[in-house]
Amino acid sequence: MQNITILFIAIAAVTALLLALFQYLYKSNLKSNLKYLLLALRTISIFGILVLLINPKFESFTYFDEKPTLVVAVDNSESISYLKQDEKAREVVKALSNNSELNNRFDIHTYSFGKSVSTLDSLNFNERQSNLALALKQLGEVYANQTAPIVVLSDGNQTYGSDYSYVSKGIKQSVYPVILGDSTVYSDLSIKQLNVNRYVYLKNKFPVEVIANYSGKDAINTELKIWSGNAVVFRKSLQFNASKTSEIISTALIANSVGVKTYRVELVALENEKNKVNNTKNFGVEVIDQKTNIALVYDRMHPDLGALKKSIESNEQRSVSIFKPKELLNKINDFQLVILYQPNNRFNSILKEIKEQKINTFIISGETTNWNILNESQDYYKQKITNQTENYQPSLNKNYGTFIVENIDFNNFPPLKSEFGTLQISVPHDILLYKSVNGITIEDALLATFEANGTKHAILNGEDIWKWRAQSFINTNSFNNFDEFINKLVQYLSSNKKRKRINIDYKSFYNGNDDVIISAQYFNKNFEFDNSASLSIILKNKDDESVREVPLLLNNGNYTVDLSGINAGLYDFTIKHNVESVAASGSFQILEYNVEQQFLNADITKLEALASNSKGEAYFVNQASALIDNLLNDKRYTTIQKSTKNIVPLIDWKYLLGLIVLSLFIEWFIRKYNGLI
Repeated sequence: MQNITILFIAIAAVTALLLALFQYLYKSNLKSNLKYLLLALRTISIFGILVLLINPKFESFTYFDEKPTLVVAVDNSESISYLKQDEKAREVVKALSNNSELNNRFDIHTYSFGKSVSTLDSLNFNERQSNLALALKQLGEVYANQTAPIVVLSDGNQTYGSDYSYVSKGIKQSVYPVILGDSTVYSDLSIKQLNVNRYVYLKNKFPVEVIANYSGKDAINTELKIWSGNAVVFRKSLQFNASKTSEIISTALIANSVGVKTYRVELVALENEKNKVNNTKNFGVEVIDQKTNIALVYDRMHPDLGALKKSIESNEQRSVSIFKPKELLNKINDFQLVILYQPNNRFNSILKEIKEQKINTFIISGETTNWNILNESQDYYKQKITNQTENYQPSLNKNYGTFIVENIDFNNFPPLKSEFGTLQISVPHDILLYKSVNGITIEDALLATFEANGTKHAILNGEDIWKWRAQSFINTNSFNNFDEFINKLVQYLSSNKKRKRINIDYKSFYNGNDDVIISAQYFNKNFEFDNSASLSIILKNKDDESVREVPLLLNNGNYTVDLSGINAGLYDFTIKHNVESVAASGSFQILEYNVEQQFLNADITKLEALASNSKGEAYFVNQASALIDNLLNDKRYTTIQKSTKNIVPLIDWKYLLGLIVLSLFIEWFIRKYNGLI
């Protein structure tokens, strides 16, 4: 309580006493001793009221002890069981969790991680990938404001995500790696990396790059072979020794037929090599007979042009050529899609040619678009011309049904600059993105698609789409999400296939550790998306003829099924409606490869560096007792006494109000009883 408040309370007490004296001694004719009782009651009442007006605040402190947190994170990936460290990992977790001294000293929280992080329930070591960097980052963020050393049980062999050596520098907590794996160095050959394009063109050569590694001290000879079925299509002799431990081998193979073609790279194993799994690696390419050619027409330089070209050409099946309007006139029939960027008066001829040739288009408007020209060149849509611009953010239409679209966090993308006014589309259309202003979605199209007269069209009513690509990279450290969105739009526009009631989205082949997720959309007879349909997938393994049926679940506006973990092989599938006779079919191949079986030893060097960078210490799996002693004796991890400060204003104290009421009532009753009222 402040000194000024105490002064006010003292003044209030004197004032209350003086007023009571004035009323019962100076101005009162009451002669009995009753006047002193009434004087006391009146003083209490006035003083209580004045104190309520002053409303002093009282502080109280609650003290409690806060123990530090001990975070235990266990690598639950297949490499732990492959290195035969699964039982040892369970023993260490049990020793940490059940140690009474540790439990008295710490609040112990346990987690497991593979590709993602989860609370530890049970350890089965069946995760197909491990992302130690993500585990460290997320746990570091959760316990950023606490004293919480992190014990990580891992072999240090990360197969997914960014390098944890760099992530560790941004973590405030000390990390104590418990190394799961053999420290003995064996002679071992391995295929460290394989680089190849996913798509190739018929009769063309495609490059293959193989990085072969050797760990050992002796000089050895081996041979690299690339197999296509039972035939060797490339071979090269290799020599390694203690000083030469790696070699890059490059070659080019020819694509002779259309479809998915699989190959196997093999390093001939050493005589006593312990791990031969990492000597072979399968890869696949999809051979296509032609490339989709897209024309991007512009009259004004803008960053959007480069962003669009990079996004579209991220898919190797597509090629983008950039033209001025007059340059395209004699070449327009060479392209399956024409993108018109901010058409103006110079686009007159090209707009007429597009209409006559019935070519699919993607119109992108903006600040310099001449809407008079666009409105007059076709009968599909009309933009209200105001000669004013506005910034609009995108809002995804979750019921969009022309093709499958994933929400890539559109609502948080930067706004696009667009003509202020309504875009009226007079033909049947589907709005993919609505305009949004100040978080309020308006029923006006920012991006819409439609079909008319046997052609497909899209219109994006705004410029600065390059900012979306940049924001997507900021959000995910990758351009992939945005590029995939643009490529789905381009795939729809560049194809003249008729619309189906079931659309499916999948890849032609998957690597062994990829997530195998197939998505589908179902439409009723009016081509309206149906979110209450019952769909299932019939999956047939062409290698062993086994068949199984799995239901599809509605997820974020799409029906999806996760087939991750199925055996390598060639599969045919059919997605069907369980009531109506509507179905769509496809096929894919899963290449045999288990990234978690590529390691022979724990990565001791990186785990020790992780401990050193975070001011922790690394231990081997048989040193659990030393780890426990270190944690118990480290003075950084002591129990901290904390206090909670509670400030309570007197006006919230109900007893004072009761005292005022009681004193006033007693005074009134005495005066009434003695006939003084």
